[in-house]
Amino acid sequence: MKTLQLVPALEQGGVERGVVEVNRALAGHGWENVVVSAGGRLAESIVADGGRHVALDVKSKNPLTYFSRALRLRRLLRKERPDVVCVHSRVPAWLFAFANRTLGIKWISFAHGANSISRYSRIMTAGDLVVTPSRFLADYLKSAYGTAEERIRVIPRAVEAAKFDVDNLDRDFIAAKRAEWRTDGRWVVMAVGRITQLKGYDVLIRAVAALRSQSPVPRSQSPKLVLVGESEALRKNVEEDLRRLAAELGLGDDIVFAGNQQKVAECLSIADVVVSANTRKPEAFGRSMAEALVMGRPVVAAAFGGALDIVEDGVNGALVDPRGADLARGFADALARVRGMKLGDLRAAALEKFSFEKMISRTIAVYEELQAANMV
Repeated sequence: MKTLQLVPALEQGGVERGVVEVNRALAGHGWENVVVSAGGRLAESIVADGGRHVALDVKSKNPLTYFSRALRLRRLLRKERPDVVCVHSRVPAWLFAFANRTLGIKWISFAHGANSISRYSRIMTAGDLVVTPSRFLADYLKSAYGTAEERIRVIPRAVEAAKFDVDNLDRDFIAAKRAEWRTDGRWVVMAVGRITQLKGYDVLIRAVAALRSQSPVPRSQSPKLVLVGESEALRKNVEEDLRRLAAELGLGDDIVFAGNQQKVAECLSIADVVVSANTRKPEAFGRSMAEALVMGRPVVAAAFGGALDIVEDGVNGALVDPRGADLARGFADALARVRGMKLGDLRAAALEKFSFEKMISRTIAVYEELQAANMV
């Protein structure tokens, strides 16, 4: 069987890492998997793991180049003749919809987020099958676009147990980052993800500042915030604004802008708590939250969207009302609660819930279902 994945780029992010992981699994099953993207740091992983990467600009929103890029994609599809195409974002979905008009290739739209309701976003419900990572997102698409339940498949994202295992980590990398970030003796609050306005990092910075001011512990043990991720080249102003806010609040050495990091498990091992501070747009799943739990780290998150499938308030972390009048105070209080919790075996429970083997078997079953329909 031959699959073709369309993803805007392969730089960073949960969706991109998911594409890399599925590629590795498909190659292990003896399938031919082709990943088409505008390129990026993760592209070499596709090749190293047994897949193929084809560089094609399926990321740009420039309408002037839309038709030429769609025609290049059509030529590629004719050459590759995949059994199933999997589309992971709106721009490549629109390009594929045009390129596929005379080809009739069966395709799956992987809807990874609760995008604003519009004709532009509707394309993510246009696949022969629609895959979502959470029940929340499935219900959202049904409500927003009338997507039929029988066309939807819910496949929660997963975490590779061996990769996110404290016994398999790069100890030298961890020691180097602890020294670089000056985390020894500190209570480390971490967030993982691109630096964008939607991530709520401004709220998190204010929350850590509030927590520091109310914390009775010595300065050396006070909270330290580590933001793992970077802003895209055209949105550097977001990070600049966050740095200014941190300076205004006097955080100084209490915050680290760690940039993009390939060794996410090692980074998470340094954290004491992981936070998803997005309160503006629900996470469809929240990959970093699941990974944190597998690493045995509690999670603080807004109580909406995919977080409700992951975080149990008072059990493996704390939830914050995203409609609260003072969100920074809400997150500060949640962080204080988590710091005082007695937690059980977070890893065992998370591995049972977010099994990589289950995700792969369900994904392959959907591919085979569509392939079988294509042969009828």
